[in-house]
Amino acid sequence: MTVVRPLDDFPLEPIGAARGASRQVLLGPDTGSTFHTRRFVMTAGGGMPPHTNSVEHQQVVLRGEAAVGIGDEIHRVTAGTVVHIPAGVPHWYRVESEEPFEFLCMIPSGEDRVEILSPDIPAAEG
Repeated sequence: MTVVRPLDDFPLEPIGAARGASRQVLLGPDTGSTFHTRRFVMTAGGGMPPHTNSVEHQQVVLRGEAAVGIGDEIHRVTAGTVVHIPAGVPHWYRVESEEPFEFLCMIPSGEDRVEILSPDIPAAEG
């Protein structure tokens, strides 16, 4: 199936467990593709609490700055950063810029089971 559509044609939907975060499913199950592409947008002060996903993630940061906790490490990411999160590894996001933090996220097709590990986004250190 060929898909050519403007980005604004896809609904931006709030993510329930997150704070100030929304998601667009750009290319999903309806395409029959072996992977799916999603766009995440988080407002200043927003983020996602610690969680795991049953599938790996490949991400490209488009704008903004965030702390991303992956396993036991915290990474500062900005536009142009590429991130890989293996399946089952705990991770979280905390926006650290005044502008929105935005990234594309590609995952394999199939069910992506999410397990929230804590309702709280880790606070900044220091």
